[in-house]
Amino acid sequence: MPVLRAVAAVVLMISLAACTAEPTPPASGDPDGRSMVIAAAVAPESLDPAGGYAPLGAAKIYDGLVEYQPGGTLRPALAAGMPVPAADGRSWTVALRADVKFHDGSAFDPDDVVATYRRVLDGPLRSKFWMLSDVRAIDGGTVRFELSQPYPAFACLLVLGVKPAAEGTNGTGPYQVTAWEPGRKLVLKAHSAYYLGPPKLSEITVEFVADDETRAQLLRDGKLDGAVLPASLASGFGTTSGLSVVDHAAGDVRLISLPDGPVTGDPAVRRALNLVVDRRKLVEEALAGKGAATSLPLPAALAEFAEPGARFDLDIPRAKQLLDAAGWSAAADDGPRAKAGVLAAIPVGYPAGDLTARDLVAGFARAAAMIGVRVTAEPVAREALTGATAELRAVGDPFDPSRALSWLGDTTARAVTDPAQRAVAYRALTRAYLAAPTAVVLAETGHSYVIRQNWTGYRAVVDGPGTDHTWGAWWNLQTWAPR
Repeated sequence: MPVLRAVAAVVLMISLAACTAEPTPPASGDPDGRSMVIAAAVAPESLDPAGGYAPLGAAKIYDGLVEYQPGGTLRPALAAGMPVPAADGRSWTVALRADVKFHDGSAFDPDDVVATYRRVLDGPLRSKFWMLSDVRAIDGGTVRFELSQPYPAFACLLVLGVKPAAEGTNGTGPYQVTAWEPGRKLVLKAHSAYYLGPPKLSEITVEFVADDETRAQLLRDGKLDGAVLPASLASGFGTTSGLSVVDHAAGDVRLISLPDGPVTGDPAVRRALNLVVDRRKLVEEALAGKGAATSLPLPAALAEFAEPGARFDLDIPRAKQLLDAAGWSAAADDGPRAKAGVLAAIPVGYPAGDLTARDLVAGFARAAAMIGVRVTAEPVAREALTGATAELRAVGDPFDPSRALSWLGDTTARAVTDPAQRAVAYRALTRAYLAAPTAVVLAETGHSYVIRQNWTGYRAVVDGPGTDHTWGAWWNLQTWAPR
């Protein structure tokens, strides 16, 4: 599958296991190397999986019924075997392990699974689990999920962490919470009774630092053992003693959303902006070459679902013709075009402190200026990005085209069960987007991490859109060990 090919490419990059440099003191000062301090750019609003925590699983505090392996396939976690679909695809049955306990010593059973997923049905993840109509216990060791219609990728959703019915952060995972300061810090300690054996790293501290430059400086000062950084900053650590830079492929498509409105909703403006971006140049300048130029909404890991050869090519003369024909008159000076008194001016929001987003928006603005469209970059707090205006967004998914294209409002292709027909349906969706784009896809980014060389166990995995402390380089921290 394409994800496997992406991972194969990733593992050719620097591996921590291959490093032989003398370990430098970890940020915690622990001489035994049993504790680690990492930084993430995005802080979760809560630690509740039903609220969106750890969207690709690997929650550390919780386990899912299944979990992803590096190649993108699934394996059982809290499930005793892989979920089994009914012949008509309208239900899935999952047998559960009988040897699992929560951090407080209480037994894990089907009622906990039912409670978790019923909270999903009433919470913010409802749209992600649109096909789930009910979940119930069949017996003391089995649950069944009832679907409103078949969904072939349903097992991928079962990476969701399972909580007991009781409130709090009690889970079954390899780590448990000892401190949680929302927006600032999370401290985890190893769960000594973890059913797969206690982790060798006894404590992990996650600091939430939104600003890229600040995370880079904390690494330079020896106050972090690892952090995600934009490629332009990460490359500066390539020769730093005791640190390694690792690059991950990612199903992370960056785009400028163009919501309905007098300018951004105009079909001619939308199409012209797609024709004016030199995406190869943008990847080199904004992503330091760590990404792929693309105008398609699907990441490369899901290339079999994209229409072959379909794309927007760079064509500035054609872009100008489209705007002229649509009545957007060029200004006599270097100002923006106008139509019926409306200026072709677009404010574009992006997360403050995110250098990659800043540089992508700046490159888009330079391209738009060549056809008389004025783009102004507006750094704002991440939580202020609501989608109501044009924004730099990260979308995609490395495993499931339905989730990758959910922002397009896909309601038909997602229910196709036959693999060949499913590919046909998503190719049609790709063609429909190219015919009437509602965004400007700029590039697919890679993700770069800087990690201290004091531990073994690192394994590359394909990232999702954005980064957090549960996935990416940190997805399997429970298996890391001091050198």
